[in-house]
Formats: sequence, C-alpha cells, structure tokens
Amino acid sequence: MTRATVLLLPGQGAQRPRMAAELYGTQPHFTRAMDDFLTALGPWGTRLHDQWLRHAPNPALDDAAHAQPLLLALGHALGHMVTATTGRPDILLGHSIGELAAAALAGVLDPTDLPRLALARDQALGTDGHGRMAAVAATPADLAAHLHPDTAIAAVNGPRQTVLSGPAAAMDTTERRLRAAGITVLPLRSSHAFHSPLMAPAAQRFTDLWHSAGIRPRPPARTLVSTRTAAPLTAREATHPHFWTGQLTLPVRYWPALKTLLDTRGTTPGLTLLDAGPDHTLSAPARRHPAVRSGASRVVPLLAAHTAASRSRT
Repeated sequence: MTRATVLLLPGQGAQRPRMAAELYGTQPHFTRAMDDFLTALGPWGTRLHDQWLRHAPNPALDDAAHAQPLLLALGHALGHMVTATTGRPDILLGHSIGELAAAALAGVLDPTDLPRLALARDQALGTDGHGRMAAVAATPADLAAHLHPDTAIAAVNGPRQTVLSGPAAAMDTTERRLRAAGITVLPLRSSHAFHSPLMAPAAQRFTDLWHSAGIRPRPPARTLVSTRTAAPLTAREATHPHFWTGQLTLPVRYWPALKTLLDTRGTTPGLTLLDAGPDHTLSAPARRHPAVRSGASRVVPLLAAHTAASRSRT
C-alpha cells in the first residue's frame, strides 16, 4: 500500500511578501491559475498582483483585503501544480480561507467561483467585526478560567497552540490575566476578530452575497477533511452555503482535524503531508506526532525554505 497524499492549504497569518514568487513565471500550472484568478478580479486583481510581488517590508499584506484573496489564489494554484506534476492529492485540508481553496480542488466549487467568492467575502467584511486576535501557548482547557466572557477560541492550531479573538477591551483583559498566570501571549496583526461572534453580521452579508452571485456548491468529488468539523466533509454540508459563510464566526479546528488523520491513517500505510503554507507552520504540529517521528508518515514543504518564518495563524 502507498502513502495517501494530504494537501495542507494556508489561511490568514501565513502570508509573506512574494510568497511562492519563485514559482510564478517558471511553473506553468501555478502561473496560469494565479493569472486566471487575478485577471477575473479586474483592477482589484491588478492591485493584488502588485501587492503580492512587492518586496519586504510590506505590512499592507497583513490586511485581510490583501492577504485573504491572495492566500485563496495561492492555495488553489498550488493544488493545480501538485495535481499536474505528481497527481491529485488524496485528501484536502485547509485552514480558514484555505478551506475554500480546498473546496474548489475537491470539486465542491467551480474554479471560476473563487474570484467571485473573494470579492463577496471582502465586501462582506464591511465595518463590522473589528477587534483583536492573539496566539497563546496553551490548550483551550488551560485557558477556560482566564477568558473574558466576550473572548472566543478562534482556532486550535496545535497541541498547545490556541488563537483567541474578540473585542479589544475583552482581549486586553484576557491577555492581562494570561500573562499574570505565566502563559505566553503573542498579539496577532489582524484588524478583525475573525472566527468569533463579532463576525456574525459579516457572515450574514457573505451569505446574502453568496446567494446573489448564484454560486451552487456540489458534493465533494474527493475527500476534504473540514477544519470546521474536524471530520470528512459530507455532501449535505458541502451543498449548504451557510456551511461556508458561517465559517467566519466559528473556530478553526485545524489540529483536531490533522490529528485525527494522523491517528487513524498515519502509520498504516502512512501519509505524505504536502505543506502549501509560505511559513511552513501547517506541518509544524505534525512533526511532533508519533506517526511522523517514526517515519511512517512524512512532511514535504512545497515552497522554498527562505519564505519560512515563525508566526501563528489565525
């Protein structure tokens, strides 16, 4: 039996200046997919293209209006490159907006839907949902006694890697409590409190825009392990627009999803984890899992090591 291939697709927080630029213009499948996506966005796509390829320092790339559509395009383009060069991945797993890229690669969404969804998601953000996010070196259970009532668990990225989200005042209180308890806290550069109840108005607008765009999702043609449910995506979930738009308000269960894969399929016959993230953090928690440490499963970064740096994902 051969190892199944799992393609890990990044979400906001993984962005880097000129991420995957070494492939642009040299790898035809990647280049074509990026150009198709950006061209479909018209003048906005031209601005995104220039922002993407601008050399560091480039703090504007941390703005959700730049980072999210570019990461969506990047994940989808890398999926096309992998499919063309080594074959279709057996399993897809995306972090936050990376799950929309995974949905297109799994056949749930048509590739031509992605630019329209990027535009709808950007329009949906509006002026709501502003707040703060922070990465914390602790488990959700460790944090329970310290959280302000308005602070939400936004993501579980690793065994002791949790992201918090909420209004600025609530986050200030929570961070003070955590530091007093000796827990490491790293504020994240995010203008919005993604994956928290503050995003509910934006999620409703995203739902309305999804329907007005006439996007009709289909059942998955390939296995997609959802980081919303930490389980394989079902046909019923895939075809319900709210499953995708409601993601803005709900936590990203990235580590539970990845751990379940490694626990159940990591040793017999094993997995090959293709890390499509520019910062290589998607595979970082897997490297400490027994299935990878034993050599039964392996990690393969898709992007050049010089783009990697340490930063938590939202």
